[in-house]
Amino acid sequence: MIKQDIKLPWILAGYNLFWKQGINGLKIEVMAREVKKNKSSFYHHFADLEVFLEHLLNYHIERAKIIAERERQCKQIIPDLINALIEFKEDLLFSRQLRIQSNNIQFRNCYEKINDIVGDSVLEIWAEMLGLRNNQSLAKLVLKLSLDNFYLQITEESLTYEWLLNFISDFQTISEEFKNNEKKLIFKR
Repeated sequence: MIKQDIKLPWILAGYNLFWKQGINGLKIEVMAREVKKNKSSFYHHFADLEVFLEHLLNYHIERAKIIAERERQCKQIIPDLINALIEFKEDLLFSRQLRIQSNNIQFRNCYEKINDIVGDSVLEIWAEMLGLRNNQSLAKLVLKLSLDNFYLQITEESLTYEWLLNFISDFQTISEEFKNNEKKLIFKR
């Protein structure tokens, strides 16, 4: 993937800028100051910003695999998954930037790929929490919608244990309301 010893400092600097400011924050001069190298070093390793973006997105996909592995270890949403999400806050904020800028096909493809990776890792406990263990396709749909909603709402300041707990509780409430309304419809027949 990346020549760790040479390119990784650039990738990490770009990763940090991207999750904070999005694509507009990726300035070669700023990254050069961060890694304490000159701009020509950037061009030597990456040729241009497009090539760098490919490396950056591949790095994010690799991070998603690490997150998915951590999420697979979670036995329940509260508190296990919430704690795991807090642990990977910067990665979530990177994904947020991808979601916000999903009109860029490259960003949208990466966003969808990482959501597939991490979504599959939590689908079982998500379905359990929503009472949809016997309806994995519906659980997956609700998870996809909740992820889109999640990424549009989070900020560096708001992404806390309490906020995540409220966010998840809202989905539990919606699921309960849906099930209650469904039961009422069945009884009315």
